[in-house]
Amino acid sequence: MSRSSFEIHVTAPFDFQQCLQFLRRSNDEVMHVARETSVSKLFDVDGRLLLGDIMETSQGLVIVFPEDIISKTEQEHVERYVRDWFDLDQDVAAFARMAETDELLHPLVREYEGLRLIGFPDLFEALTWAVIGQQITLSFAYTLKRRFVEQYGPSREVDGVTYWAFPNPETIALLDPSELRPLQFSTRKAEYIIGIAQEMTDGRLSKQQLRSEPPDMMHERLLSLRGVGEWTAAYVRMKCFQDPTAFPAADAGLHQALKHHLGRSDKLTADEVRLYGERFSGWEAYATFYLWRSLYGDV
Repeated sequence: MSRSSFEIHVTAPFDFQQCLQFLRRSNDEVMHVARETSVSKLFDVDGRLLLGDIMETSQGLVIVFPEDIISKTEQEHVERYVRDWFDLDQDVAAFARMAETDELLHPLVREYEGLRLIGFPDLFEALTWAVIGQQITLSFAYTLKRRFVEQYGPSREVDGVTYWAFPNPETIALLDPSELRPLQFSTRKAEYIIGIAQEMTDGRLSKQQLRSEPPDMMHERLLSLRGVGEWTAAYVRMKCFQDPTAFPAADAGLHQALKHHLGRSDKLTADEVRLYGERFSGWEAYATFYLWRSLYGDV
């Protein structure tokens, strides 16, 4: 059986408009096209490139494939991706209840109620994006990602718009670091990304393998990858594995948001930030994400 659309039921609280606002935060985003009421995404399902338009319904979301008829297997793949992308299986009502009693989080949850922790379901994309973003501005990170995707990723043009899927690790594993230098990647970052791609291509690293590990073992395995430190490991657990307890305590944006909302003129110490992590216990990732969101203003 095949079909050109399907629906996903979503448990409240869920605000698709809040999610779309977050997805529109950069004009250099290359992995989706977020419009006023929908987001278009190119899904790579075993090499078949499917363009899906995601829109809101009274019960959740509908994904429409304007150019394709999809199989049941392809539908299952896309649904799993969208559920992970928007963290639709998370009990965020429990986060909201915790935040209601926290003077720092309470106004953020009221302002951004229904926003889900939008992530990167693909492990290679999550790790690559995290490595790209190390020690550079967010705007330059988006520029590097766009160059990387447009150089090595598969694409499909529909109605004059080119949509992109993320490069697969098999393609990147064959590169020499010097080939990423013209895109303005540092030699180190190029080595890290290619090394990760090689581990995945060789079967030594996969999302399925990591998911089977308890959080502390997953964290240690991520740290064993060249180019992955504490921040990157926590970020990937948070954004790829939907781990609500992941806490990138050294994140500059987290520090900036805490400083702003606390009305501090001085820098927070590492110990102070760790104490906030303990205060948000069980929901560290969501607290971090909502604090990040507050930095973007009216995106």
